Amino acid sequence: MTTLASATATTSAGSLAEPPARFRDLLASEWIKTRSLRSTPWTLALITLFVIGSAAVATMADKAAGSEPAAFLAYDAFPKTGYMTLILVAGSMGALTVVSEYSSGLIRTTTVAVPDRGAVMLAKAVVTAALWTVVGTAASIGSFLISQAILAGHDAGVPITHPDVFRPLVASALLAPVCALVGLGLGVLLRHAAGTMLTSVFALLMLPTMFSESNRWSADVKHATVSAAWTRLVQTWEPDPASLGYTATLPGSWAVYALWPLVAVALAVVVVRHRDV
Repeated sequence: MTTLASATATTSAGSLAEPPARFRDLLASEWIKTRSLRSTPWTLALITLFVIGSAAVATMADKAAGSEPAAFLAYDAFPKTGYMTLILVAGSMGALTVVSEYSSGLIRTTTVAVPDRGAVMLAKAVVTAALWTVVGTAASIGSFLISQAILAGHDAGVPITHPDVFRPLVASALLAPVCALVGLGLGVLLRHAAGTMLTSVFALLMLPTMFSESNRWSADVKHATVSAAWTRLVQTWEPDPASLGYTATLPGSWAVYALWPLVAVALAVVVVRHRDV
């Protein structure tokens, strides 16, 4: 009798237990968290407009002339001023995706509701990547179109179907999600807003400036950074073979784009599974 009662109680408790959260539910939850922040839409809109505006300013200020209009894409459509700022903002916002939860204590509620911390982190990464891919694509296409609209008045513009346009366009669009995911990974590792911001700025912006391309080892370190990879990918002209410096390869630059976010997210997943909140 006791055995039957215990079995019945166990069965009832099991039937009342909530099913584990599905991954799409985690994605919906992370999306709600992201869009609920009032600063998010303003930040995304402002950085997009800033990148597009910097392209317009750079194009109007560029008085260079050449036989091949596409050679000026890196200077006009994808100026460093706008995209270095995009790197800074994307990396910072990616970090805030997790740092804000740690500082507010919301991460404890999240881990209680969903014990699988790795799945939660992957959901954050997917939402972050998707959101910043949209932002990066809008900024990339917008900056290209406005620069070529200005250049068209001087018979120097190129269409979006030009063979030299696709690579810089894609590289500039993917720069935002790459940096946002790096920031997210650093946020999980450091869990401190100021420290994460400084580390993100150093790794994404300052580190490449510390190395030159005159020596092989120094060039290898520089080429392994995100901003240096982006600079090479938007470059539409072939490097001078007589140059004394070492130039990054296109496959190597794409590999940098892939490895930085993959390593950052993988480390974040491992850390959250083995560290107390």
